[in-house]
Amino acid sequence: MKFDEFDKKMRKFEESLDQFIPTDFFMVARLDGKGFTKLTKTEMELEKPFDIRFRDAIINTIKYLMNGQFQIIYAYNESDEISLLFQHHTDKFKRKVRKYNSILAAETSVHFSRQIGNKAIFDCRIIPLPNLDAVQDYFAWRQADSNRNAVLAHCYYKLVASGKTPPQAAAYLQNLPFRDKIKLLAHFGKDLHSIPKWQLYGIAVYWQETAKSGFNPVKNTHEQSIRKKLTESYDLPTGNEYRNFIARIIACPLTGGN
Repeated sequence: MKFDEFDKKMRKFEESLDQFIPTDFFMVARLDGKGFTKLTKTEMELEKPFDIRFRDAIINTIKYLMNGQFQIIYAYNESDEISLLFQHHTDKFKRKVRKYNSILAAETSVHFSRQIGNKAIFDCRIIPLPNLDAVQDYFAWRQADSNRNAVLAHCYYKLVASGKTPPQAAAYLQNLPFRDKIKLLAHFGKDLHSIPKWQLYGIAVYWQETAKSGFNPVKNTHEQSIRKKLTESYDLPTGNEYRNFIARIIACPLTGGN
């Protein structure tokens, strides 16, 4: 059998499970740290329940991804989770799911590991979203998850600091309603307004255009140019304001990288 025929025959098996996201769908990639409970509790000395160095390593990793080969217009972070929104009609890798999953998981794992000086592994899943409402719902959902997880984390470490063992604290909180967790924090003298907003509602990274003035020695004139830069928000809006914030980014998408 000629090689070209052999190659064509075998590639059918290799590509038999390939999935492609339709071009009219939005695409989001969600990256999650694998085994990060062990990493953050036993292998790294981190401030509890949130650590600035860990946060900054995640944000630096997000910027690396947004400056890379993928056309990412928006990124959202909570804890060890990263959600990336791609330009609506991007045709990178022909929108092949396995390409996005494998490359993003690998690049995120390698870059974050270098940031923290320890081995860290991320998995990746691609989420197809049919329209703007679904994209807004997705990020509102992740922000709600961030809020609940942040309150849970603060409650847990307050209980441990008060003398409960980690298993006792976890068991106490397991089925405790959210409103009662808020009351528990108040019992320890902590209310939601005293918790930094980035811990409760997450962090965004997105592109903005800025004007930059400079002197053109050839024309002997002062000129202004428009450049893109990555902007971080540690004070995100919530509710309908957050949904509108997402809609504005999608209406005027900017990307970097290649």
